[in-house]
Amino acid sequence: MGLLITLLGALALSGTAAAATAPAGPVPASPGAVAPFQQADGIDVSGTLRDQNGQPLPNVRITAERDGAPAGETRSGANGRWTLTVPGAGSYLFRLDEASLPPGTEVLQGETTREVTAGSLNTVVFRFGAEVEGTATGGFATFLRLLVDGIRFGLVIGISAVGLSLIFGTTGLTNFAHGEMVTIGAVIAWFINVGGGVQLIPATIVAMLIGALLGAANELGIWRRLRRRGAGLIAQLVVSIGLSIALRYLVLIIFGGRSESFADYTGQTVRNYGPVALTDKDLSAIVIAIVVLVAVALLLQKTRIGKAMRAVSDNRDLAASSGIDVDRVVLFVWMLGGALATLGGVLFALSELSSTVQYEMGFRLLLLMFAGVILGGLGTAYGALLGCLIVGVLVQLSTLVLPLDLKYLGGLAVLIVILVFRPQGLLGSRARIG
Repeated sequence: MGLLITLLGALALSGTAAAATAPAGPVPASPGAVAPFQQADGIDVSGTLRDQNGQPLPNVRITAERDGAPAGETRSGANGRWTLTVPGAGSYLFRLDEASLPPGTEVLQGETTREVTAGSLNTVVFRFGAEVEGTATGGFATFLRLLVDGIRFGLVIGISAVGLSLIFGTTGLTNFAHGEMVTIGAVIAWFINVGGGVQLIPATIVAMLIGALLGAANELGIWRRLRRRGAGLIAQLVVSIGLSIALRYLVLIIFGGRSESFADYTGQTVRNYGPVALTDKDLSAIVIAIVVLVAVALLLQKTRIGKAMRAVSDNRDLAASSGIDVDRVVLFVWMLGGALATLGGVLFALSELSSTVQYEMGFRLLLLMFAGVILGGLGTAYGALLGCLIVGVLVQLSTLVLPLDLKYLGGLAVLIVILVFRPQGLLGSRARIG
């Protein structure tokens, strides 16, 4: 476990250093254009402006300030995209000029400013639509809203992390490349949706199938070969770290360093559900996540392949001697993990927590997935779900006392505490039985 903490820290530092040294690219020629890499003379911060009906908002003026002094100005393009290059890393106040909005367009709750730390978060989200009448306000309402957001975030992490936990349970591999599967799934769905003009729901289904095939390719092309050659788990873990870095920068080369929104469900009206206000896509994300996780639970408990997965997780050698095709079970686990990671990536990109597809989105989720999986118990699917729910709630509630840029600190603190005091997790045991 000490090795795991060291590797987690090294991976986080390598990702930060890599982001800071990304190669320079040409300066975009128009306000709506986006450069794929960080500029040599500054940092690109971008966003997409869409009204409550999902229509792009062109020619809207965006300004940036730092310590009260102007730091830049731009306007959105015909597709609602805008990019503003700020002088360097640091905290900036981005302001939307309401006078430049089309008539009848309202900024939700009048929030025309956003404070962003350039260099760590290079996306700014402005929301549009009239405030829902009857929405509760005050401290308790804020707590309740963050609690619901935390449950939603935890479910998204849980969908992505279940595959990670099942892979560990059946193979013993701590797969650091699983975060990149989340990113690749979201990027594939974006290309099908935006580039191919396919509605997002069928695009996500197709992307999940491709994600399952990529999971199978991982197993057949890399991990099965390593196991047959007698590679140890430490060697496989190091390979997964290298694969993670390679895939991340492959996505950067193909997709670029920009932030992109899906063509569908990007701007929606906030609806009032008692003291909580949600958009339709947020409510749908919660329902979809619950349905999928219940389906996975039923798969594990009621089907032959699910029982075989639990048997392999319990005792691989005994399962093989009982007539179970272990390689076939492991291949199915990789395919299931790839499909679930894709779905988790799409739901995360749709949520207000991200709102865009980015090449580092899976990497940002990876440590939270590890925190949830370890908190619940390595190798246990139900433990992964419980742990991810707790991590999601802690991350969102931590914004009551921590700055927004430090909200992931609570989830990572849980990871350290659980490794020190209960390394087997909440639902795990020192002698894991499945």
